[in-house]
Amino acid sequence: MSEMRTEHDSMGEIQVPQNAYYGAQTQRAVDNFPISGWTLPPELIHAMGRVKYAAAVVNAELGKLSGSGKNPITEEQIEALKSACLEVASGQHDAEFPIDVFQTGSGTSSNMNINEVISNRAIELNGGDRFASEKPIHPNDHVNMGQSTNDTFPTAIHVGVACAIHETLIPALKAFQQTLEEKADAWDQIIKIGRTHLADATPIRLGQEIGGFARQIQLSVERAERALAAVLELPVGGTAVGTGINTHPEFGQRVAGVLAEITEIPFREATNHFEANAQRDGLVESHSQLKCIASTLFNVANNIRWLGSGPRCAFYEVKLADLQPGSSIMPGKVNPVLCESMLQLTARVMGNDQTITIAGATGGQFQLNIMMPMMGHTVLESIRLLANGTKVFDEKCAALMEANEEACKAAVEKSLSMVTSLNPYIGYEQAAKLAKEAFRTGKTIRELCLEKEVLPPEQLEEALDPISMTEPKA
Repeated sequence: MSEMRTEHDSMGEIQVPQNAYYGAQTQRAVDNFPISGWTLPPELIHAMGRVKYAAAVVNAELGKLSGSGKNPITEEQIEALKSACLEVASGQHDAEFPIDVFQTGSGTSSNMNINEVISNRAIELNGGDRFASEKPIHPNDHVNMGQSTNDTFPTAIHVGVACAIHETLIPALKAFQQTLEEKADAWDQIIKIGRTHLADATPIRLGQEIGGFARQIQLSVERAERALAAVLELPVGGTAVGTGINTHPEFGQRVAGVLAEITEIPFREATNHFEANAQRDGLVESHSQLKCIASTLFNVANNIRWLGSGPRCAFYEVKLADLQPGSSIMPGKVNPVLCESMLQLTARVMGNDQTITIAGATGGQFQLNIMMPMMGHTVLESIRLLANGTKVFDEKCAALMEANEEACKAAVEKSLSMVTSLNPYIGYEQAAKLAKEAFRTGKTIRELCLEKEVLPPEQLEEALDPISMTEPKA
């Protein structure tokens, strides 16, 4: 068993691991919530560090930290406080946040966790004894000055979500879009058969098909941008119930400004702090866009999986990279593993959306939503899955896939839907009869038309030119 030290809070003494930067309130939460083993995601911890840094900057600018109130601190202590916040924001102390996601619904336990870590680290940076019972840089009086968990924790969720979308999801989607666009251009003259209802349809160019996928991802980028926009309003400044008790009237606006500056994301103070404290509709809206992105990625990956099916007894119009053995019993079998990974992770995101919807609808009563740690964890999980999954799928599947031009062209000539281009010449009913006879006899449409002399050979050649079927005619 590790060595322990004695800490105290308003409820009395408690034993804390000897070298931990956190203190009594964190330890109580660790003891009270041995639920899932899931701690807050790093993105949220780092966002909390950024919020605390912005608060320290603003409180210093307003003269609140070094003023005439209780426990003023020196300029050197203020700089140590800001430095400690930045250390948390950069991920240097991630191991100091052990509290389970399924904790108090406001996130108070985690807010005090970060207040304690920053307090003790700031004391240490300033040359003090972080183990002393008296805290010259106090977790409540200084680190939490002008704040309540009820406004700063949802602020951190919004900051974490926006940064994750901006820094990871949007770049991954844009890179994937570019890959698909490059494939579409390269394969623009490869003719293949179209499919509707999983049944043969008229010809299409492989580049057109992949270009459709690229447009889906382009729209996903736009949806990710809307997901980000949904969380730009920050609750900070509302404190406990939205009234702004115990904070400066300019605090919320100034903190939002600092956060906008350090993240290069246009955060702003909430229009109405009573709404911003009480409800998490912005997160619900944001995740709804993530769900739509997940639906798109599922669809694109599944279509690529179908196009790569085979190699001898299915479509095999696109060759996927061989990444790993596919069977423990069938030698030489290779599976579309990246497609399957994408299907699974997007299914998880779709399920997460139901969780976020329920938490948004039922979690907020009167002045506070009490499902916030779980909501923050869930939204950030979805972003991480989508961003990482898209990046890997792009690099190891989409970028490496090759066109099987031979298989594409072979299917076109065999297709009964080639008869569609004869409609203007012989009419729908006569064309349908030809299609049925071709299917019954095993002949191609071209062979049957030549045999029956349906059209002069030159005219038939023009009518059955598959490339001409892939675009409108005047």
